[in-house]
Amino acid sequence: MSRLFKKYKKEIIPALQKEFSIENKMAVPRLEKIVLNMGVGDAIQNIKLLDTAKKELSLITGQWAATGRAKKSISTFKLRKGHAIACYVTLRGKRMYEFFDRLVNVILPRVRDFRGLSAQSFDGRGNYTLGIKDQLVFPEIDYTKVDRSRGMNITVVTSANSDKAAIALLEKLGMPFREA
Repeated sequence: MSRLFKKYKKEIIPALQKEFSIENKMAVPRLEKIVLNMGVGDAIQNIKLLDTAKKELSLITGQWAATGRAKKSISTFKLRKGHAIACYVTLRGKRMYEFFDRLVNVILPRVRDFRGLSAQSFDGRGNYTLGIKDQLVFPEIDYTKVDRSRGMNITVVTSANSDKAAIALLEKLGMPFREA
């Protein structure tokens, strides 16, 4: 059991029950999954770029990355429906809590000029998405082997019904939100 999951069970569940007056502890908001998505638009010309992106994403998460394909054709980008243009990983359970712990305590403090995350990036249903511009903030990536800088989106999916409950959950888990 990860350190963050133990903290969630012992401290965060009772605190959220008290804050939102929830009687059943199974109704307390929790993390459901974390999805990391890396778009590789240059894979249209060179498919090997997608392979290196998948390897980097696999190093970061400890789980093999899946391939995302184009949903429709766009002629101005020379993109055909079904072309491989992205890679993604969905983390759940123990790996999810360990990744979230590393994200909050190691990765985000390494981002240059980091002043906290915006609380405006919630989708209205309790899910939070943040973008990272460079994969070099992850300690697993060897910067001497990186051919180009790639960004990624990280989506934290919670079981919360509202953004207010999701903000409370993520703040208690250690997510550094910017003061409004």
